[in-house]
Amino acid sequence: MSNTTPEPAAPPSDRTRVRRYHWLARYDRETINDIIDAGIVCHVGYVFDGHPYVTPTNHWRIDDHVYWHGSSASRMLRAQSQGIPVCFSVTHLDGIVLARSAFNHNINFRSVMAFGKAELVPADEIESVLEVFTNRIAPGLWDHARKPEPKEWKATKVIRLRLDEVSAKVRTGPPIDDEADYQLDHWAGVIPLHTVLGPVEPDPKLRPGTPTPDFIQNFKLWKDR
Repeated sequence: MSNTTPEPAAPPSDRTRVRRYHWLARYDRETINDIIDAGIVCHVGYVFDGHPYVTPTNHWRIDDHVYWHGSSASRMLRAQSQGIPVCFSVTHLDGIVLARSAFNHNINFRSVMAFGKAELVPADEIESVLEVFTNRIAPGLWDHARKPEPKEWKATKVIRLRLDEVSAKVRTGPPIDDEADYQLDHWAGVIPLHTVLGPVEPDPKLRPGTPTPDFIQNFKLWKDR
């Protein structure tokens, strides 16, 4: 079982309506954008040559579009650039929820699912959107790193999806047990899960004396910026 928040306003389309545990649905753009922006790994589902595929990749958002990129030789990107329907999803695991009853164990999570037809980003826009992505990884990284060469630009494709059909699903809080089970002595509660930063690990092939840039020393996770 899960939180019992009342169902929010109507979803943008019937296929984005959350039916299972509908009270966890969120359709407001602020919640949706926050979930997308808090992560950097998404999964993109599509059908290619009659077979289903789900590809993990990196994503970023600019206004009402989400973007992902890859090699020009990628079968995934070649297929998606033809405007085939895709399903884009992002999920964050926030906690393990232990109930008194095994049936009521749960997890706390935030997720987004979007539907639509992906499109190829025009060549004259690729540099600007990849600059946004690079600085999303680490603010200042675009100006710090060597810029791509013509052959590298040619080897890169960027795909985007407009966030028209999109919904979120969020579960927070403690376990919800059957009323009779609250009288049991079994422990119940939440084990929170967090992504944390570890110490910076310099490349062993760095030239001697190469300093660590301030934007690396002061690096913060996307959710904390």
